Amino acid sequence: MRAAEQALIEYEIAVESFRVEVENFSRLHHQKLGPMYARLDELDAQIAEARAARTGDPEDVRKAEEARARVMPMPGVEELFHGWMDGDGLFPEASAMLTDQPVRPPQRVRPSEEARKLYRELARKAHPDLAQEDKERARREEFITRVNAAYARGDEAQLRELAEEWAAGPAPEERGPSPSEELYARLEWLAQRKELLALVAQDLEESAIGSMLRLAPDDPDRLLEEIAEQLLAQVSEREAELAELLG
Repeated sequence: MRAAEQALIEYEIAVESFRVEVENFSRLHHQKLGPMYARLDELDAQIAEARAARTGDPEDVRKAEEARARVMPMPGVEELFHGWMDGDGLFPEASAMLTDQPVRPPQRVRPSEEARKLYRELARKAHPDLAQEDKERARREEFITRVNAAYARGDEAQLRELAEEWAAGPAPEERGPSPSEELYARLEWLAQRKELLALVAQDLEESAIGSMLRLAPDDPDRLLEEIAEQLLAQVSEREAELAELLG
């Protein structure tokens, strides 16, 4: 039972760590590349409109209208691009990025190694599944919620404070002997929990951002730089094509 519980906790730590990496990578992806995607969509619309104006072909006109519709302001666009764009267009930070000017450094992709270490230690010590009594389990769940929030922010200072708080608190109660029926029920619950976590991990890995992150788990920043270079090249190609159409 102890081995099964510890294995589940380790698995939960791995899944939670990967979830935080995916969320932070997704945020950074939108911050850094969102303006470039928006610029490409705008150029596509302008190219389609210029082509339609030149040919007058109804099919070209239809394509131009569709391209323009894709870049029309939509509810929630500012939230989608995390403050880089609104209905009036790109913010100064986004424009600066496209022109290689200095901008505010984006948020880190992943928590630091020290934050990871603190998180793992706290999760192993204070995990709710180690509690037998409902009161102790509730205390641990509240504590772990704060630990997870601090880890998601990469807040090392907060994690250290939480470690001190846990060390000063009541020691976890030792698990007493349980009837065999309870042991079997517990093992079954652990197995079900493991299956649920496996589905969560699979969804994360198969998501678009998760798949990108797995391409460069050790250097995701470099992966974003490579994608940014490709997008900038596409922007240059579109601008040249638009200039040619406009004569």
